[in-house]
Amino acid sequence: MSERVYNIIEVVGTSPDGTDAAIANAVAEASRSVRHLDWFELQSVRGQIDGDKVAHWQATIKIGFRHET
Repeated sequence: MSERVYNIIEVVGTSPDGTDAAIANAVAEASRSVRHLDWFELQSVRGQIDGDKVAHWQATIKIGFRHET
């Protein structure tokens, strides 16, 4: 395996459809401005409550992206 160097950014994605959708939204948005995304790590999950139901999800993730060699 070749040696690699990474930077890490933190991104918060949101969705009314659950944590998977919130994570996917965060990755999709990060990929619009950052190249070579390689992995993510879920840091935290939060939700908004409306009445007695979960109305919206927030997922905070760290995304690692490779330096160009």
